[in-house]
Amino acid sequence: MKNLTDEPGDLRKMHTKHIPTLGGVIIFAGTLFSLTLLIPIIATETLASVPALNDIYYLIAALLIVFFIGVKDDIVGTAAIYKLLGHILVGMILVLMGNIRVTGFHGLFGIHEIPYWASAILSVFTFVVVVNAFNFIDGIDGLASGIGFIGSLSFGFWFLISGSPVSAALGFALSGSLLAFLLYNFSPAKIFMGDSGSLFVGLILCTLGIKLIELDSAKIPADIVTISRPLFVMGLFAYPLMDMLRIVIIRTMKGVSPLSADRNHIHHALIDIHITHGKSSILLYIYTVSVVSIVFLVRGMNPTVAFLIVGSYALFTIQIPILLRNRLRKNKAGIMKEMEHHHAM
Repeated sequence: MKNLTDEPGDLRKMHTKHIPTLGGVIIFAGTLFSLTLLIPIIATETLASVPALNDIYYLIAALLIVFFIGVKDDIVGTAAIYKLLGHILVGMILVLMGNIRVTGFHGLFGIHEIPYWASAILSVFTFVVVVNAFNFIDGIDGLASGIGFIGSLSFGFWFLISGSPVSAALGFALSGSLLAFLLYNFSPAKIFMGDSGSLFVGLILCTLGIKLIELDSAKIPADIVTISRPLFVMGLFAYPLMDMLRIVIIRTMKGVSPLSADRNHIHHALIDIHITHGKSSILLYIYTVSVVSIVFLVRGMNPTVAFLIVGSYALFTIQIPILLRNRLRKNKAGIMKEMEHHHAM
């Protein structure tokens, strides 16, 4: 029987019917249930004001929208343009109403503050890109859930030591749900995340990432304040963003929709060079951790120089599976050509 995890996420979803929705429901319910229990305790113990929790209310509303967009897509399918419009709507809710937005580049390329209109457009674009990037990497067992677990746990600890308990609770709630889900999603997977799960995870992680970038430096302990927060966030998102960038470029050059399914993802390249699903996911976990480690090594550097170092490392190391796959295909083509030559003789 054909292994469903050998197929791109969208193709695999067509064969598994309602199973992806089950995985999304588990993550959705587990995260929001945990958060619902934690928020009243945090608000009481820290005497947090109601305005401090306002963005959480907008986030929950946005999560409900994106979750049900994913559920509909998992069950009956949704046209790409309608999904995109839904993601833009969600981004606008969080940016314009929840005020969760990127306000500057923190010295990157010499830019600090940016105008409100530029901040709003950039932030909505960021939400759309990151949400879809996590949807793109849900193609092999345990990959999206594992990368999401690493990101959410990292955010949780950073917010915890920085005195932001509400954001920390959100990070830990998601990481706990993903860890439980990963036990059944790691190869060989018994349940799948589907669009309902991957979009939900991507939206929370993007929200936490923006909130971390915009965190008041005065709240951050002295031993980590020199770490570039934008680079730290980009390091956690390195694989989804690198894979999405590559896929969009390839599909655009071929004249096909960037949202169409194929086997051009980097995780599929690992499968094609005969690395198992579990090992492929673990290698990409290691890749994510290594990029974040480079971010720690360049702490205190000029932001632009640090970005170029981290970006170069992330870009070149992720090409290794592609180069190995191309070499394997070239060798196979050479063998086939030689066999045809001998057969002709």
